[in-house]
Amino acid sequence: MNRIYLCIDLKTFYASVECVLRDLDPFKTDLIVADETRGDGTICLAISPKMKARGIKNRCRMWEIPKSIKPIIAKPRMKKYIEYSAKVYRIYLKYISKEDIHPYSIDEMFLDATSYLKLYKKTPYEFAKMILKDIYDTLGLTATAGVGTNLYLAKIALDIIAKHNSDNIGFLNEKLYKEKLFKHTPLTDFWQIGIGIQNRLFKLNLNNMEDIAHCNPKILYKEFGVNAKYLIDHANGIEPTTISDIKNYKTQNHSLSNSQILFKDYNYKDARIVLIEMIDSLVLDLIKKNLYTSTISFCIGYSKNITHSLKKSIKLEKITNNYSFILSIILKYYDFSIDKVIPIRKIAIRFNTFCKNYEQISLFDDVKENSNLEKTILDIRNKYGSNSLLKAVSLSNNATQMVRNNLIGGHNAE
Repeated sequence: MNRIYLCIDLKTFYASVECVLRDLDPFKTDLIVADETRGDGTICLAISPKMKARGIKNRCRMWEIPKSIKPIIAKPRMKKYIEYSAKVYRIYLKYISKEDIHPYSIDEMFLDATSYLKLYKKTPYEFAKMILKDIYDTLGLTATAGVGTNLYLAKIALDIIAKHNSDNIGFLNEKLYKEKLFKHTPLTDFWQIGIGIQNRLFKLNLNNMEDIAHCNPKILYKEFGVNAKYLIDHANGIEPTTISDIKNYKTQNHSLSNSQILFKDYNYKDARIVLIEMIDSLVLDLIKKNLYTSTISFCIGYSKNITHSLKKSIKLEKITNNYSFILSIILKYYDFSIDKVIPIRKIAIRFNTFCKNYEQISLFDDVKENSNLEKTILDIRNKYGSNSLLKAVSLSNNATQMVRNNLIGGHNAE
């Protein structure tokens, strides 16, 4: 028996929530979700369906919106969006067990409807329609649904078919997939094919899914390595992974990361302050989770039209979560390698390869003192808030930690 999956997406979620909160119709209202205090170059997190109908791209920058359009500008409110996402999830739970739900993002989820169709005596289409109606009746939010015989087909039915149907529902099985989408272009419309992969396929004279499906697998494996397996399967509408597989999967590799795009151009000294704050935040996260790292990497993105960046990956001489040690290593490489002339706009750090309950130490390490200090900081922040105890560096004029502690996902948390 074929399984039946739903992939449900909340249409222009952030913008629709803002319209609902204002008692406005998203399909008749020009509204964008953006923090205008960041300037015309800030990215719009979402635009209303009406603006999409005007041909404006969802992730546009504010200056790209035609001057003739005077939209309502809604400052992002991430806590409110999370609240609405939770309300939608509760609607799903009315019909489906949490074991059969996989959240893909804040506004998109996969549902395994296979064992529920008989219970509700509905076809896959009727089941999807029932849930979409409940979301709209309860919250005033319009959703779209892709229905497919595997997770991939459900996602493609959503992305390529449902969003263009008047009922906001699309259906695909392997046969329909080949009939309707084998020759569909551009390839970037398909899940997990970005512009880079598309260009590599073009170099092999592969212009659509039919070309990929009929291509000699050896050619694809030579170009894409093990990832060719996913391309070949998806080109044929095949996806063996189930929601149960996803929930039972335990990765062998772990990482923690922290990145931010700065509100303005920073010189290397001010960027160094932000780098220190980010290291502090990540090390505290390590300690909180009782984890250690042996490999760290960081990337400094320059501003203006500079296409290159500073990237460093460092294998530590010991496995640790010691703040002072990690800080000294990263700053050593930063100070030696940074271009002190070009302004900086992006900073990213990643800690890789974690081991629980294991740390290499030397006779000169005061492990207990360092550990107790960081754990005390965590306890105070957990009790009194993230800004209740900060290192002095965070009081500098161009520090960002105090502001970012009040953000969710880099955006206003109200």
